[in-house]
Amino acid sequence: MLTDSHSDGIVGYCEQQSLKCFKGNPRCLKASNWLDDQLIRFDYLLSINYLFILEEDILERAHVAVNFHGSLLPKYRGRTPHVWAIINGEKECGITAHLMSAECDDGDIVKQIHIQIEYEDTGATILEKYNGIYPNLVDEIVTLMEIGNISTTKQDITKATYYGKRTPEDGGINWDWQKERIRNWVRAQVRPYPGAFSHIGSEKITIHKVSYSDYGFIDITPNGSVLAVIESKPIVKTQNGAIVLEDYEYVGTIKEGQILKTI
Repeated sequence: MLTDSHSDGIVGYCEQQSLKCFKGNPRCLKASNWLDDQLIRFDYLLSINYLFILEEDILERAHVAVNFHGSLLPKYRGRTPHVWAIINGEKECGITAHLMSAECDDGDIVKQIHIQIEYEDTGATILEKYNGIYPNLVDEIVTLMEIGNISTTKQDITKATYYGKRTPEDGGINWDWQKERIRNWVRAQVRPYPGAFSHIGSEKITIHKVSYSDYGFIDITPNGSVLAVIESKPIVKTQNGAIVLEDYEYVGTIKEGQILKTI
């Protein structure tokens, strides 16, 4: 088992099951040397939500290596693809099982499963859907490996898109965006992700859910302005309408007339 050093659940499972586990960055022959030291040999390699791109020193050890990627490749190669799909307003996402190479998510496609992104879906609920699909999909791919019956389709490189690693600092809301993008931005990054955020003065506000409002405003009012607070829920002006902050974390009391900004 190879995993990153922060996946406590995987590490704990390996300990319970007495499975050998490499933790950390596998590059620069680190994992390869560990495999040799542990006298580990294998025919098949399966990668699911692994943080690192495996290099040839690992891939060449397997007869068949398959990665399970959380997008409909060749779209959304890279990190947290389902989050980017929600941010970009996509109506569907999915899982692609594909042969692995030393390049990022570019191997031939073995199978794809399409998943609808519903109106209330978040980054967290899409992960739950994925987790419900992975076991049967893995079993199916392993069976195909064992009987030597894997057929593939090449990815169309002209349609490939790439998205990079996100950090907590990337969650800042631009209140000059339209309300639809802000809503997608927020729901893509809800718990367990760090969350979309802004500031009132120097105090940070983390926002977990918003909804649209028909509350009125004057067009010259700055975007991010708190138009009203109704039942403890601030209504905030955006470029093309108002939104209600339905669920948020903030240490103080939000008042009408304050302005949310990302600093």
